Amino acid sequence: MSESVISKAEKLVISSMKANDASHDASHALRVRDLALSLAKEEGDYKYVRDPSEEMITERFLEAENVEESKRQRILSIIKGMGTVLYKAVLHFHVISVHKGFKEELAGNQSAEFSPEFGVVQDADRLDAIGAVGIARCFTFGGSRSRVLHDPNIHPRLDLSKGQYMNKAEQTTINHFHEKLLKLKDLMKTKAGRRRAEKRHKFVEEFLTEFYEEWDGRS
Repeated sequence: MSESVISKAEKLVISSMKANDASHDASHALRVRDLALSLAKEEGDYKYVRDPSEEMITERFLEAENVEESKRQRILSIIKGMGTVLYKAVLHFHVISVHKGFKEELAGNQSAEFSPEFGVVQDADRLDAIGAVGIARCFTFGGSRSRVLHDPNIHPRLDLSKGQYMNKAEQTTINHFHEKLLKLKDLMKTKAGRRRAEKRHKFVEEFLTEFYEEWDGRS
């Protein structure tokens, strides 16, 4: 894939995500792209689609850029396997994809088989949801939805089904750490992703310990 197509893909991602808040903006997409490339190198391999029809953006783009049929079909098959939540460019893999939703894994819909591209893209997306950047994104998203920061009387739902996850009643930002973010480390698909997740996961745990101590006036 030529540098011209890669540049155009970047512009498409930036344009498609420009209305999103900072938790799911183009910077997130490009970080995921860079993380995916980094994970792929380590492995040794080479939240705002408002209308399902927007998935066609990718197909139209690939056709307009005359990407060969075999590559185009592979890209589109990866997209179909990953869900319809968030566009991002994983340009070195010739992919503009959307990630498999966490809720689908809660429902037990995760396939046991996945391509190397799928693994690194999904791991990269999940790595961006934890660690320092993930914490910042979580609070940004919670603020954009006017969620309560923390309420000790509202306990996190630790054994969620897909239906319960989709039910946002009494959702607090801090509870989201327990309901989703702290679970991501164990959902990584690649060895590189698991290694990176350990450090980020530990940072999130340390943050929560400090948060609760400050909330209770103990720190």
